[in-house]
Amino acid sequence: MRHCLVVDDSQVVRKVARRIFEELEFETSEAEDTEQALRACSGSLPDVILVDSDIPSLGGIDFMRALHRIKGGFRPAVFFLMAENDVAQITEAVEKGARDFLMKPFDRETVEAKLAAAGLGIAEDEASDAEDTASAAEDEADAADAAEDAAEA
Repeated sequence: MRHCLVVDDSQVVRKVARRIFEELEFETSEAEDTEQALRACSGSLPDVILVDSDIPSLGGIDFMRALHRIKGGFRPAVFFLMAENDVAQITEAVEKGARDFLMKPFDRETVEAKLAAAGLGIAEDEASDAEDTASAAEDEADAADAAEDAAEA
């Protein structure tokens, strides 16, 4: 199971993110500050990290620098959580290795879109299976319509 670490000093933001990521079948853990987050990452790196850009203590950019010093620390997809649309801060975060950002408040659809854009959405084979199922259902409906038309003729 994929793992997401949510790093934010707001319990509400952590709770909302946890709910969304658990619905997306991620194991989810939380840290209320960057020191807790770095300790968690030292034990096992998550696949995705959401980090508040303005979190007290290290701050988002410095957190990423520290994360990158951990073996494998470049692997997690880091998304900055932003309260304001600060282009300079977003640019710096991406230059330092963030995959993208999420504006607070965020919802499931936005998270899914950001994960998909980062290549972390539904696995390709699952998406292909879903397309195959939909296509088979359409074929069955077309065949039923054709049979009905033939019976009427």
